[in-house]
Amino acid sequence: MRREEDTEWTRREPAPGSPPRVIVVGAGMAGLSTGCYAQMSGMRTRIFEKHVLPGGCCTAWSRDGYLFDYCIEWLIGTAEGNDAHQVWRELGALDGKTVTNFELFNKVTDESGRSVLFYNDPGRLEAHLLEVSPADARLIRSFCRDLRRFTEIELYPFLTAPALRTVREKAATLRTVLPAFRLFWRTAATPMHRFADRFEDPLLRKAFRNIFFQDPEGFPLLPYLFNMAAAHHGNAGFPQGGSLGLARSVEERYTSLGGTVSYRARTEKILVENDRAIGVELRGGRRYYAEHVVSACDGHTTIRGLLDGKYTGPRVDKLYDELLESPGTLFPAVVSAFVGVEGPLPEADAHSTTYLLGAEEAAALPGALQDSLVVQLRSRYSDGFAPPGKSVVHCTYFSDYTHWADLRRTDRRRYREEKRQVADFVRTFLGRRWPEVAGRIELVDVATPATTRRYTGNHNGSILAWKAFSDADDLAAGLVGKDRMRLPGLAGFSMAGQWVGMGGLIRAASTGRFAVQYLCAELGLPFRAHESTGTEPWHPGRLGRLPQLDRWYAKERRGS
Repeated sequence: MRREEDTEWTRREPAPGSPPRVIVVGAGMAGLSTGCYAQMSGMRTRIFEKHVLPGGCCTAWSRDGYLFDYCIEWLIGTAEGNDAHQVWRELGALDGKTVTNFELFNKVTDESGRSVLFYNDPGRLEAHLLEVSPADARLIRSFCRDLRRFTEIELYPFLTAPALRTVREKAATLRTVLPAFRLFWRTAATPMHRFADRFEDPLLRKAFRNIFFQDPEGFPLLPYLFNMAAAHHGNAGFPQGGSLGLARSVEERYTSLGGTVSYRARTEKILVENDRAIGVELRGGRRYYAEHVVSACDGHTTIRGLLDGKYTGPRVDKLYDELLESPGTLFPAVVSAFVGVEGPLPEADAHSTTYLLGAEEAAALPGALQDSLVVQLRSRYSDGFAPPGKSVVHCTYFSDYTHWADLRRTDRRRYREEKRQVADFVRTFLGRRWPEVAGRIELVDVATPATTRRYTGNHNGSILAWKAFSDADDLAAGLVGKDRMRLPGLAGFSMAGQWVGMGGLIRAASTGRFAVQYLCAELGLPFRAHESTGTEPWHPGRLGRLPQLDRWYAKERRGS
């Protein structure tokens, strides 16, 4: 940034007649979205990011020519003609990109080799499930009937902040919801585990729990049906370039609108004067000032760290004092093992398979929370993830954050040994199932929940923050709708991201839109949003300085 531009942010008072200044903490999807919409609405913004690249958890890293894509498994809003897609078009996220859609949502295979294929098409799914277990025909037809109903419904409430919705917008939502009210109510009130336990076939009892790759525990039927229906319409696809590609595209959109991202800029404190946020202090003591500050980083870090716990209320206290460490409230952390393979992968295998493990086999996975391993053939998702003639596999499992964090803090040698144990397990597991691949595995790179915590600051390494349908759900919704993403007693400040808007990239992006809408309403400014006109074909080179990322992650691995 040029010196005169930097001065604009280091002086306390804005230049006379200049647009409002907004500082955003964090260049994840919510932070970038906030910056884009604020720039479109006539504000001046600057984003401070502690990492060397955008995206937060929506990221990837390189090693030996491979690109390991960490985040996206499916992205709501990849098909045209709905409000979720409009948000991505406004943010430039899909500019020039192809989208990969799969006929399956997931495949589940048990120890004996029996499999269930969860097709997105209701008719095909029903026919397959009836072949697997004719004795469960009644339940199978019930689930597929509900899935057909969901394919007829489009409800993506991501354009207008809840407290600002007009009578017309509320009426439009009612017109969608009321005819299907009983369907929504019944599927939201029926826990998946209770529904799955009714199957006679033991494989179906386990398989239905793992439609979302592993069992999120506590989810009702509704999100499964909603997401499978979206996938059926091509609205839950995988964008070219993957996670970091998505973040880079939104970063490009933000800078094209005049915004600036400062990397390696860790915020240590939100500056407050007379109960109004006036700027931020970075590590090293440098201060930057603005008329409004938006924190789009970890919620606990924001409330208890950057603001010293001084601005809370009953809703915030319940979330961060009572529920934060309560079992089942945060979405589980994950262990990721990326596998680089010389040559192709088996053609017959699904793009994504959950393998159900026996108790003894599962016990060999350090910190595992469930008896399963997810194997995704990432080379089929998008081009550019592997060098020519090579392939990438991504293996994941839900894992206990405390297990890894304690090891890293108290016994680095054992921490590294357990990471190697994960790598050895994955090599052996894949080699046993794909003998033709066993001798072609070139490398295995393991990231633990402690890794996620270090890179992103996310509490307990949770990628998706508060778990939907948990005790935190209504409270977090209250932060957005009732509190307008503000904290009690603090002016000039907002929060955005998954710690207020729940998990999922489209939800994170929508919180940036909502935060700016609320700010425009407060300042008396018109909220403006327009679609990006970018049409240049996307290519892997737009990910940026991959050799630099190689050095960064090599340094981090040495320190892990």
